Amino acid sequence: MKRNTTIALAFTLGALTTPALAHVSLEQQEARVGATYKAVLRVPHGCGDQATHTLRVQIPEGFINVKPMPKPGWTLETVRGEYESSYDYYGSALSEGVKEIVWSGGNLPNEHYDEFVFRGTFVGSLEPGQSFYFPSVQECADGEEAWIEQTDDHDAPKPAPGVKLLPADHQH
Repeated sequence: MKRNTTIALAFTLGALTTPALAHVSLEQQEARVGATYKAVLRVPHGCGDQATHTLRVQIPEGFINVKPMPKPGWTLETVRGEYESSYDYYGSALSEGVKEIVWSGGNLPNEHYDEFVFRGTFVGSLEPGQSFYFPSVQECADGEEAWIEQTDDHDAPKPAPGVKLLPADHQH
């Protein structure tokens, strides 16, 4: 019994001393080309010891008909713009839409965790097997955390939240 307690204590101490690689990430890390996707951005901390007061999310070309979820206690803004191409969306041509989402005026202390949600559709012309990124920036009183590196390298210091694109589901 004493040996099991020692092992458990050693494991706990090891877990407590391992640096956390917490970064802004997406809850679902796979999505189908041509399908609607609900993005749940997980924000695990502030900037250093400061609270996050603004979260900006860039919406890249190929993710259309974006609708963010309002968040109590935060102001929600969207920046709209023209797409590089026109996309078919259930028989209608979409040539413009949301290019950036901004939640601001909130207060997410470093000691707390929260989620920010938006939905949209991945266009059918995207390549399955590729990663698709949503560069995001947390703003705090004296700085920011820019999660903008578009890489699949899990050891990157500031990786953008991303999803792996899967082939379209043709079983409708």
